[in-house]
Amino acid sequence: MQLNGNSAVVTGGAGGLGFATARRLAKAGAHVILADLPTSAGAELAEELGSQARFVAADINSDEDMEAAFDAAEQAGPLRAIVHCPGRGMPKRIVDNQGTPFPMADFRQVVELNLFGTFNVLRLGAARMAKNEEADGDRGAVVMTASVAAFEGQVGQAAYTASKAAVAGLTLCAARDLSSHRIRVNTIAPGIFDTPLLARLPQKVKDNLGASVPHPARLGDPDEYAALAESLLTNAYLNGEVIRLDGAIRMSPR
Repeated sequence: MQLNGNSAVVTGGAGGLGFATARRLAKAGAHVILADLPTSAGAELAEELGSQARFVAADINSDEDMEAAFDAAEQAGPLRAIVHCPGRGMPKRIVDNQGTPFPMADFRQVVELNLFGTFNVLRLGAARMAKNEEADGDRGAVVMTASVAAFEGQVGQAAYTASKAAVAGLTLCAARDLSSHRIRVNTIAPGIFDTPLLARLPQKVKDNLGASVPHPARLGDPDEYAALAESLLTNAYLNGEVIRLDGAIRMSPR
């Protein structure tokens, strides 16, 4: 599938992985919509990318917001690419040291964003793509984001791990469901990446995290995520895959 001249929506487009992806897709000639919360720096970041990019304020769990983002994409060209990046955790044990159980409201909040938000973007975006004319055998392609936590959840990651494991499990089903519409679906499971979220940590902690990666012994660069996302969009035979991007790390229990 060609990106040049087509439209792409990057959710979480103002974040580290999302913005790196938006930048790479714009460079490839796509018309890129950065969809992110109104409180984000999305407008300023879209300006950095020039006329190929536009910011649309959107909550991924809002049908109205996401339809507006897809409308904006289709104004520039056929919507053929979606890269979905948002995610959050809430470090808490299932039962803490005081014997208090994990609050269900907090668990729902994480699952609502990581899983329900992913599915909302997938279903609404795929409905748009299904109306496209086929080009090189595709009507569109979607890249979702899980995490290595989907496979090696650490202490305190119950909500995050459950939601990301669900995204990984959704991948093949979604690819099969949407195959009749000629829409491909793949997922990236990133390891430890150098994003603004990690920027809050002391440098020593970041260095230790990087050193825990077998090779290369460093944090991932968001552009490495973006490069894989671009490949998943453009390689017509990649479908239904969950690909770890993690330098061969396998997370310890804590």
